Amino acid sequence: MSGSQLWAAMVLLLLLLQSARSVLIKYDGFQVQLESVKKLNELGKQLASDSQPETSPLLPTVCHHPALPKDLQPVCASQRAASIFKALGTIATDECELCMNVACTGCY
Repeated sequence: MSGSQLWAAMVLLLLLLQSARSVLIKYDGFQVQLESVKKLNELGKQLASDSQPETSPLLPTVCHHPALPKDLQPVCASQRAASIFKALGTIATDECELCMNVACTGCY
């Protein structure tokens, strides 16, 4: 095995290990990564500081943001998107990373 092949195999192994260790949150039929919910919370804070008005009372502003993680985008199709995002933000606390919340899976 050449040096570049060995390097590529190591990178692939690291990516597989990282994905195997990701914490998933299952809520209301949706399954999202904890890291995505953290990004959602950051986007929410950013949008709140920009004080942009909601584009639709049923669809949160974050649904129109290009930085919304892909695994959260299906939530925007739900009529309950705002309440689901709020619940996900509440679930995604230190308790989730410690696996104390029943909605969280995949942590050790």
